[in-house]
Amino acid sequence: MALSKGEFRVLVEQHAPALYALAYRLVGDAHEAEDIVQETLRSAWCSRERFDQERGERAWLASILRRRVVDRWRRSHRVPTPAGDQTLEVAAAAVDPLALEYTDEMQHALAGLSPELRESLLLVVVGELTHHETADLLGVPLGTVLSRVSRARQKLRKRLLADRQTRSAAAGSS
Repeated sequence: MALSKGEFRVLVEQHAPALYALAYRLVGDAHEAEDIVQETLRSAWCSRERFDQERGERAWLASILRRRVVDRWRRSHRVPTPAGDQTLEVAAAAVDPLALEYTDEMQHALAGLSPELRESLLLVVVGELTHHETADLLGVPLGTVLSRVSRARQKLRKRLLADRQTRSAAAGSS
């Protein structure tokens, strides 16, 4: 079913902030993330007649965004790196402690994850996709997404705790 102009406008208003947050986490540059979101929305508008309401708006848009990000990585022949020094506050609907605050510390910890773990976690936490939607989008079994997200959370917690202990020890010795 093709989306009307009004329906598409509502879709953009509802999902653009989450798309930007996801793009920013994946590419690590605010301007590039904005460009990717614009390309995503342009592609979505052009392919709106193929929109499948059963699949869900967020999953549809996230799959388009992911393809735009991969296209950019291929064109630039570079390995993706998540956002570095810049901090972006993202209001996450989930009750996930990892989703509550995105700081430089979190960015550093995310950068330490493998691309597969990082992408799965970001699609679920920042992109707000279900595990099923993420599995469909990535073309992997549901169990793979569940284990990747679980491993990513464990590694982030371990890294964040280690970083905090290091800072506490350094502050105590000064």
